[in-house]
Amino acid sequence: MDLFIVITLALLAVMGIVVGVSNDAVNFLNSAFGSKVAKKNVILTVAAVGVMVGVMTSSGMMDVARSGVFYPGMFSYKEIMVLFLGMMLSNIILLDIYNSLGLPTSTTVSLVFGLLGSALALALYNVWGGDTTAISEYINSANALGIVSGILLSVVLAFLTGHLLMYISRIIFSFRYHKIFNRFGALWCGVTLAGIIFFAVFKGLKSSGLIPVELIEYVNNNTFLSLVILWAASSALLWILQRMKVNILRVSILAGTFSLALAFAGNDLVNFIGVPYAGYDSYMLAQEHGTDIASMAALSEPTQANFFIMCAAGLVMVITLFTSKKAMRVIETERKLSSQDETSDTNAEASPISRGIVRASRRMNDGLAAITPNSVKEFINRRFTPLTAEERGDVNYDLIRATVNLTAAAILISIGTQLKLPLSTTYVVFMVSMGSSLADRAWGRESAVYRITGVMTVIMGWFVTAVGGFIIALGVTLALAYGGSVAIIGITILCVILIIKSNIKSKKSDVDVEDEELPTSKIGDTLKRSPEEALIEYTEQVCASMERVTMIYDRTIVAVFKENRKVLKDMVRESEEFFQSTRQQKYDIMPLLRDLKDSDVSTGHYYVQVVDYISETSKALLHITRPCYKHIDNNHTGLNKEQVYDLKRINDRVEEIFGEINTMLRTRSFDNMENVMTKRDELFDFIDEVMQNQLRRLRDTGGSSSANMLFFNILTETKTMILHSRNIMKSLEHFVVTE
Repeated sequence: MDLFIVITLALLAVMGIVVGVSNDAVNFLNSAFGSKVAKKNVILTVAAVGVMVGVMTSSGMMDVARSGVFYPGMFSYKEIMVLFLGMMLSNIILLDIYNSLGLPTSTTVSLVFGLLGSALALALYNVWGGDTTAISEYINSANALGIVSGILLSVVLAFLTGHLLMYISRIIFSFRYHKIFNRFGALWCGVTLAGIIFFAVFKGLKSSGLIPVELIEYVNNNTFLSLVILWAASSALLWILQRMKVNILRVSILAGTFSLALAFAGNDLVNFIGVPYAGYDSYMLAQEHGTDIASMAALSEPTQANFFIMCAAGLVMVITLFTSKKAMRVIETERKLSSQDETSDTNAEASPISRGIVRASRRMNDGLAAITPNSVKEFINRRFTPLTAEERGDVNYDLIRATVNLTAAAILISIGTQLKLPLSTTYVVFMVSMGSSLADRAWGRESAVYRITGVMTVIMGWFVTAVGGFIIALGVTLALAYGGSVAIIGITILCVILIIKSNIKSKKSDVDVEDEELPTSKIGDTLKRSPEEALIEYTEQVCASMERVTMIYDRTIVAVFKENRKVLKDMVRESEEFFQSTRQQKYDIMPLLRDLKDSDVSTGHYYVQVVDYISETSKALLHITRPCYKHIDNNHTGLNKEQVYDLKRINDRVEEIFGEINTMLRTRSFDNMENVMTKRDELFDFIDEVMQNQLRRLRDTGGSSSANMLFFNILTETKTMILHSRNIMKSLEHFVVTE
């Protein structure tokens, strides 16, 4: 059974690296990709080198998994193996649950609180079994509290550091920085490069043997002088490169990417293999001294990780980095929330707290503005005048901000690694990025509430992960302790099933995403095409939208008749996705309208009309599907025979009207417009008649209040939906005639 546990831990370690890199390691790629500093393979290669250097110098962090939050001397060999296995299995369950719910997770937080939960479980097991030792003697509470405090403090420091450095940098260089950067850029980049070299090399590599001991001692004894020398040397080198027409900002960003990758690997590798490696060490100790070891106090001693194991782990990380499709998608949330584009993240729902924060910030800003001299305000505003869409291009932000993001994050994570604090790389990088984007005035009035909501969601994920990881690890480890071999095999098989199921679902999602991305252009993108191309693609997209409306409405009405909860649930999901996509199109079209040529202005407003009408149609559809599902899901009384009969006739007429609208849209021939108008008026008259009949039935026989309310809601929203559908057709007709 011991060998089975070791093999299981090894397999879980490999899977942990793959999952961890896909979710976390892309954080050090965000700035390089966001600023498009180089080609994809160049960025990945630089990061891969940093990862390999980082994993070979991270052995000190392995002690966190061995003795960071509990006293291994209080546990026997068999207990410590159950502790490590319980933590790893609970981590798999945690990730599966959170991924299914779409909740954010942190591998660092899950490691710390998972170990706490498992250690407490075995402590309770021993105490309940008659051990008189206090539970507090099992848990290294002081060290655990320091680790947790370090994680929390790093989130605050990361935001403040990113904000302060970005504000100072923008005051110095502004958005149009090229002229002044040619004069002082080498000095500024020299500061970032000196900081990166100092923390990543002289701190990160000091125990690797690659740096002479004498040099390390000199640097430690003369830190300030060493930093000044590094700054002068870095500035001189960068000045020479600048004179040679080399873009030193790109050099700084790639150096920062290397450094952050190194810091990530050094800090986060313990999250992936720390526990399995501790289990392997425990197994080797048992082979040497026998499996009846009463105390695993040897795990408290500093460890020097096996070089070949570390290299193998680094290779798995690098392979995952280059091959994981998920890794390339994870950075989108952070890039959107930190983008200079005001409309990039308005698809999120704002929370009351975020609205309150924005209002309070505006009042405070107004107060500061009132006491600030006009000359100072004018100077600051000139430094923060943003680039136009043409000047910015398709990058999320410029090279100045990318450099600040990398420098601040790399230094903070490197400091945490040296202090043996397993900081959450995800949150440090994310909060630095949010702080710099706030200082850069990317959080305008149009997007501030959405970005704050996004930040709060990520931070709340920390607490949710902590609580969830602790509780699950506590329960799983108790089950293993009491269940013995049967529980070990059973829970392991369960986790294997969860992993297989998750991978199948992930692959299916990848296929779905690839299928959805085939028609890459949205309605607004047609403004970039020639009139002929625009007309063809524009009408195709409108037709697809209308056909989707027809399908969802028809299936919803039929499902209400049959009280089919599953279909209604699917239609709610479909209508919500459709509503969100049409809502986002309203914002996506704005930057394109600003760039309209004079010849396109006459038709541009028709795009706006159609996008708005489709959005309103989708909203009316959503107001039908949601109440229908809620009614059936709550097991309310179904519609009566008269209501079903009336809705069937209405559905038939709606389907007929939609059919003619879709035919006209497909053929771009609107000769049958009057006929559609007539049928629409007849439908509206019929709906009014149905409403009057229902009111009479309500007076005479009563009936279910919830069913009656649902019936009236369907009738009202159907009229709204048909009205906007007709408007779509009229706007498209005007567009075709104008073209």
